[in-house]
Amino acid sequence: MIERRPFEQLGGDRLDWLDTRHHFSFAGYHDPQRMNWGALRVWNDDTIAPSTGFAPHPHADMEIITYVREGAITHEDSLGNRGRTEAGDVQVMSAGTGIRHSEFNREAVPTTIFQIWILPNRRGESPAWGAKPFPKTDRSGRFIPLASGMKDDAEALPIRADARVLGATLKAGDSVEYALGAGRRAYLVPARGKVEVNGVSLQARDGAAIRDETLLRLTALEEAEVVLVDAAA
Repeated sequence: MIERRPFEQLGGDRLDWLDTRHHFSFAGYHDPQRMNWGALRVWNDDTIAPSTGFAPHPHADMEIITYVREGAITHEDSLGNRGRTEAGDVQVMSAGTGIRHSEFNREAVPTTIFQIWILPNRRGESPAWGAKPFPKTDRSGRFIPLASGMKDDAEALPIRADARVLGATLKAGDSVEYALGAGRRAYLVPARGKVEVNGVSLQARDGAAIRDETLLRLTALEEAEVVLVDAAA
């Protein structure tokens, strides 16, 4: 089963500094049919205006992955961490027992991100933050883990969840396959480009909620950049 969720039908809001679209219920957008997808709780598509951003605020008991699509995001938190994550790269914050953080676009151009929240499979641990570059050439024609709670994904940023976040870049006409374990769920979004997954066409920034599919075959109908979450049901 693959349910296409067109970008133009997503919930969201537009502020002076933020244009945001929500694949799942979040903030002022509530849809009881879109509360989560297994352990995946939030997938926000954010465009942040230059010299603005999210002021310091708290989180606990959530794994928060930020995938930067354009521009860069600057992170600061109550642990003293500070870092700038550029387009194509990823940062992870394990909120654990509690953390305050801010995320600002200190660039001269808009920054676009996917913000992905995944429910942790263990609690009571100290908060943590990390970031890592993932060159797009390294994921050309294949999925690579970007953030993962799986012990075999040693090169990925660690998260405390039964889930992994993967990325791939594809040239027009290229195909890639991904085996989805029995009983697991996947959510896939093309950051750019048009793709087809198991016969379902997706435009850039559309979502695909996937279950009861053991093998995903993804074909790029034009040059594409894709993000996939594989999560426990």
